Amino acid sequence: MGCWAIAGPWAEGGTPLGWGPVDDGESIRAVRRALDLGVTLFDTADTYGAGHGERLLGRALAGRRDEAVIATKWGYTFDERTRQATGTDATPAYLRRAVRDSLRRLGTDRIDLYQLHLADLPVPRAQALVGALEDLVADGLVRAYGWSTDRVDRATALGRDAPHAAAVQHTLSVLRDAPDLLAVCDKYDLASINRGPLGMGLLTGKYTPASTLPRDDVRGVTSGWLEWFRGGRPAPEWLRRVEAARAALTADGRTLAQGALGWLWARSDRAVPIPGCRTVAQVEENTAALARGPLEPDHFAEVERQLAALRAAALREVDRPYWPSPMLPTARP
Repeated sequence: MGCWAIAGPWAEGGTPLGWGPVDDGESIRAVRRALDLGVTLFDTADTYGAGHGERLLGRALAGRRDEAVIATKWGYTFDERTRQATGTDATPAYLRRAVRDSLRRLGTDRIDLYQLHLADLPVPRAQALVGALEDLVADGLVRAYGWSTDRVDRATALGRDAPHAAAVQHTLSVLRDAPDLLAVCDKYDLASINRGPLGMGLLTGKYTPASTLPRDDVRGVTSGWLEWFRGGRPAPEWLRRVEAARAALTADGRTLAQGALGWLWARSDRAVPIPGCRTVAQVEENTAALARGPLEPDHFAEVERQLAALRAAALREVDRPYWPSPMLPTARP
């Protein structure tokens, strides 16, 4: 379960970074229902909600901590009082302070997976953090660590150079494949934690070309790192992919979201999707995909056939304005 959406509002200046107002009570019920239904990994970040996301997850897991694998992230700085993002800090000193702050907010004595959140941090600066991360492992404060990045060279450096590296978190969905990153995970025996497995909601099927997201939702503003929505509306080139794949994803009676999760498990046995959920109903729909498992080979093949032309078209010059630009140092989520 991805826990960005339940963290509540926070912003960078006047730009929202959350998914709008949330009901903390419903969020806690959703986390607990997820546990009941077999979800074990909960992925958050210290910056989500400017600390509120970690505190909320800690409350939800109180009394059931040992049933869960907690993954969180560090690297972005923020002001908890004003709920404002304030910058980045990739120093070992900040790492040591950030992990203790996260432990306090989560109400736990260890973090199962601690992930560097700065996707484009230069490799030498990331390598300078490995010693401090290994110290945290030796002290029992962190069980393993990883990097949230879509950069193949960063993922390679992690797998090659970091003794207790366990995972790369990266974008992967039926809308956007990541063969090079999956190859790195295979080579270095890393988990592939799949960010955006439902395309920030596009693969739930509830959005149309006329849908408009509110201005207090991160999807409702234009951002260089957010590819699925543009000007507060679903990007039409991505909606075309959803429609192209819909029939094959739902052919055996799955919902569209369940089919999208099944595609990931069929794509790689290292895939660990982290779909975001804000309600108990969303949790129940997504976790029902567990019982169905990977897409059948013929359905997977049909999805790939339907999307082949659209994936090729995305490389044409006419489509490049909507193709994601290189991630910036302040790339999110």
